[in-house]
Amino acid sequence: MTGAPSVFVILLILCAAFLHALWNAMVKGSDDQPLTLGLVNLGHLLAGVILVLTFAVPAAESWPFLIGSTIIHFFYYGFLLLAYRYGDLSQVYPLARGVAPVLVALGGWSIAGETLPPSAWIGIALVSGGIAILLLGRRMTFHPTALSAAFMTGLIIAAYTVVDGLGVRASESPFGYIGWLFVLESISAVFLLAWRRESMKRTSMRSLTAGIAGGVLSAAAYGLAIYAMSLTQLANVSAIRESSVIMAALIGVVWLGERPWKMRVLAALVVAGGIIILATGA
Repeated sequence: MTGAPSVFVILLILCAAFLHALWNAMVKGSDDQPLTLGLVNLGHLLAGVILVLTFAVPAAESWPFLIGSTIIHFFYYGFLLLAYRYGDLSQVYPLARGVAPVLVALGGWSIAGETLPPSAWIGIALVSGGIAILLLGRRMTFHPTALSAAFMTGLIIAAYTVVDGLGVRASESPFGYIGWLFVLESISAVFLLAWRRESMKRTSMRSLTAGIAGGVLSAAAYGLAIYAMSLTQLANVSAIRESSVIMAALIGVVWLGERPWKMRVLAALVVAGGIIILATGA
């Protein structure tokens, strides 16, 4: 499976990237973020049940990874909510998505003794520079809690990426693995919806439906990315998918009215460029 991806595969991955940025924007832009995230996880449950009933049960060797990823995802949702409570989408999303691949690359270099090519160091420098623009740019402000939560979100993304990568390889049923992951992580929906049950009573059916639809979009984004991995090299999927950083910045600026817009879009472009170089050159 070599060579450049086809136009169909590129469009598939871009669709996955857009859906991922979109459901994050739905959570950030909602009046009740915990409730919306709970509904998103309820949408995960619907998608998960379909996958579980359609595909084989993952191999026993993959279940420790499946349980571990589920627990990690609980922390992911918690820190993501905290980051969006105090920070803007166009700041939090590029920071969280940018930190994760840098941590994976540096961890492999410092802990596993993996050698990083010059292109990887260039990618790390670009991501760091983009993050510096977000943090230090003129007229840019970043709430300390949002900053800490975004960094923790990036760390957790790196963790579940490694765990799920090992788990899927051991599962002998990738889509069965994803289905059970969606089902198990939807346990968080029970706690979020119970916490916001009074707010849910006052929420319109349209908003409830939109939240669940956001969960279906989130599940579709992950499913499309996994499917694309069967059609082209993993590096191609990873690189093109990180266009979601740019999409999230644009959604934040255009839809949510976040400002100052020029520095945020510039930072997102720099971060995305660094991630693409890391994905294709490391």
